[in-house]
Amino acid sequence: MAELKIDTSESTEIIDITSRINATIPASFNSGICHLFCSHTTASLTVTEKVDPDVKHDILAKLDKMIPAKEPYYLHSGGNSAAHIKTILVGSSLSIPIKNGNLDLGPWQGVCLCEFDGPRARQIKVICQKLEE
Repeated sequence: MAELKIDTSESTEIIDITSRINATIPASFNSGICHLFCSHTTASLTVTEKVDPDVKHDILAKLDKMIPAKEPYYLHSGGNSAAHIKTILVGSSLSIPIKNGNLDLGPWQGVCLCEFDGPRARQIKVICQKLEE
């Protein structure tokens, strides 16, 4: 198991971490599964478009519109209820195939950390499981 540390710099942002994950996959893994887990309640993981930065902007804008930062019925004393809700919707874990020692993603896809309550230091657990060949 590897653990990636990602320092975020904005209150909300989406960061492509694909190359950092690929760097943790052992070279001997021709095929397998990469399990990823974000151990935070206000940050999440997703697979999305990695080339056009406007997609990241649009995702964050839509989440903000659907889940405003402040609502009169939020009770959580931390003041970050929206971040918790966004994390639940996006998700905390992924499982992605490994092919030829790298994540087997589509040409436009990247694995991204979604920060909803930053800036913070975040940790992603990476567990690679080799498959019989």
